[in-house]
Amino acid sequence: MSQATATETTDEGVIESVSGPVVTATDLAARMNDVVYVGNEGLMGEVIEIEGDITTIQVYEETSDVAPGEPVENTGEPLSVDLGPGMLDSIYDGVQRPLDVLEEKMGAFLDRGVDAPGIDLERTWEFNPEIEVGDEVAPGDVVGIVPETESIDHKVLVPPGYEGGEAVAVEDGAFAVDETVVELDTGEEIAMRQEWPVREPRPTVEKETPTTPLISGQRILDGLFPIAKGGTAAIPGPFGSGKTVTQHQLAKWADADIVVYVGCGERGNEMTEVIEDFPELEDPKTGKPLMSRTCLIANTSNMPVAARESCVYTGITIAEYYRDMGYDVALMADSTSRWAEAMREISSRLEEMPGEEGYPAYLAARLSEFYERAGKFQNLNGSEGSISAIGAVSPPGGDFSEPVTQNTLRIVKCFWALDADLAERRHFPSINWNESYSLYTDQLDPWWRENVVEEYPEVRQWAVDVLDEESELQEIVQLVGKDALPDDQQLTLEVARYIREGWLQQNAFHDVDTYCEPEKTYQMLTAIQHFNDETAEALEAGVPVEEIVDIEAASKLNRMNTQEAYEQYIDDLKSEITEQLQELY
Repeated sequence: MSQATATETTDEGVIESVSGPVVTATDLAARMNDVVYVGNEGLMGEVIEIEGDITTIQVYEETSDVAPGEPVENTGEPLSVDLGPGMLDSIYDGVQRPLDVLEEKMGAFLDRGVDAPGIDLERTWEFNPEIEVGDEVAPGDVVGIVPETESIDHKVLVPPGYEGGEAVAVEDGAFAVDETVVELDTGEEIAMRQEWPVREPRPTVEKETPTTPLISGQRILDGLFPIAKGGTAAIPGPFGSGKTVTQHQLAKWADADIVVYVGCGERGNEMTEVIEDFPELEDPKTGKPLMSRTCLIANTSNMPVAARESCVYTGITIAEYYRDMGYDVALMADSTSRWAEAMREISSRLEEMPGEEGYPAYLAARLSEFYERAGKFQNLNGSEGSISAIGAVSPPGGDFSEPVTQNTLRIVKCFWALDADLAERRHFPSINWNESYSLYTDQLDPWWRENVVEEYPEVRQWAVDVLDEESELQEIVQLVGKDALPDDQQLTLEVARYIREGWLQQNAFHDVDTYCEPEKTYQMLTAIQHFNDETAEALEAGVPVEEIVDIEAASKLNRMNTQEAYEQYIDDLKSEITEQLQELY
C-alpha cells in the first residue's frame, strides 16, 4: 500500500464524531479521496466528503475506542496501490496489505493500525534490460523484463505520467524495486515499482471490440453462453446455488494469463478454501503452480466494511497494470452484492438520501465505473491486453429484481443466472439455460468456426432450439402427462434430457470432467445430435418410441464427460447407436 508517512503529512485535524467506520474531523486541510491516519493508533482512512470545515472520512479498520478530540493526520495522497514484481502469488486485504507478511508478525488476528508495503521493498529482482543507452522511450514502453514467477515475466514499464525521453543510463542485474534501473535525459528515473490511485483508470490508446472467447472449460459457458476476453459477466444466484464454485472453476481453468480473485465480503471459510486450494493446483497451461499467475484479495465478511468498498478498486487496478504489459487478465469479484452493501452502510452513516431498497442513488454509476474498466485495449506501448470482469451477485432470496442485479444486468453482456431448483436437484453448474444469455455469441462465432470446427455455431443453435422446445413441452406435460404427447415430442424430451444430464451437467470435483476443452464440448454435443437424428429415422420406420429410447447405447451418452480418450469413445458410441437402432427395423 503506498501511503505517505507521518513526516509527510500536509495538515492535522481533530476528530469531532465517530459513527462506525465514518469519522468526521475539523480543522483538516484535505482534498477528496486523500488518505488520512485517524486517532492515536493511526487507523487508515479516506476522505469521502468535505463540507465547510467538516471533513468526513471512511476508516478502513475497526473504530471502537476511537474518541473525539484525537488527532487526524492527512497524507495529501489518494488511496493508491504499489505496483511491481511480487504481486503474484500474494494474498492482500482490501487496501493491499499483504496478509501473509502481517501474519508472520502478529499471527492470525491483525492489530489495528498496522501496515506493510504491498510489495517487498527489500527483496531483489533480476532486471534484464530491453533497451540500450541512447534509445528513446515513451510512457508505457517496456524497458526491461523481470522473471516474477515460474509462469509470468514481469515487464517493467515507463510510468504513464512520465514525459519520456532518451535513456542515458540502463542498469543490468539484481535490484530492489525502489532502485533506479533506467535514467532518462529529462532527469526522470524509472524503478521497478510504480504507484497508482485505485479510483483512477490507467490510460490506454483505444478500447477495441473483443473477438476471442475466454475459454473456461465449462460446457454450459463455452457451449451456450460464451464470454469474450475483455468481456463482462454477472453470476447472480441465491445462497448455496454455486456462485463461488463457478468462480473458482473460472479462476482455475480460464485461459487468461493472469487471474485476480477478489473475495469481497464473502464468508471466511470460502476464502480459506481458495487460499488452501490454489497453491496446490497445477496450472494446466504451464504445469506450474496456479498461484504463480494469481493474485488474491481476501476481504471477508468479518473485516471492516469500508475496506470492502475499496477492495474491488484495488483488484481492478492490479488487473490494469498487468493488462498494460499485454497480458489477458481475468478478474473475479465475489461478490459485488457485498460491495454494494458496504456502500449502502457508509451512505446511511453519511445520512445521504437513500435510493431503492436503501442503496445509494449512485449505485448504478459505481457499478458502471467498475465494469467499464474491463475490456480489450490497445495499450500505450502498442501491445494489446484485456481484462475480463466476472462479478458474482448475491440477491436476497434469489430475487433477480433487486437493485444490484438489475443495475448489473444493464451493464454486463453475459448473464449466467443460477437456479436454486437446479441446485436442489444436484444439477451443477446450476445455470438456468432459459434465463441466461450472452451478447458476445455473434462476434465470437468466427473464432469458433476457425479454431474449433466450422459447424460449431449451428450445432450450438440446434441444442438451444431443443432446450427451448423442451421448456414449452414441459408446460403441457405438467397438465396432461408425458404419455399424452405425440411420439416425436416424446423423443424431443428424451434428447433434451441427454443434453441437460450428459452435456450441461459437469462435475467440478472429477479429475476428468472438471475441465472440458472446446473440441470435447463440440464432440459430445454431436453425439447427442447423432442420437436425435438416428432415433427420428427409426421413428419414421415405425419403431415404437419405447423401444427406441430403451437401447443400451443411449445410457452411454451420460458417460461421455468422464472419458479421457473421448474421441474414440464418441466414435464408437455413434456406431453403436446406429447399429442398435437399425436392428429394430
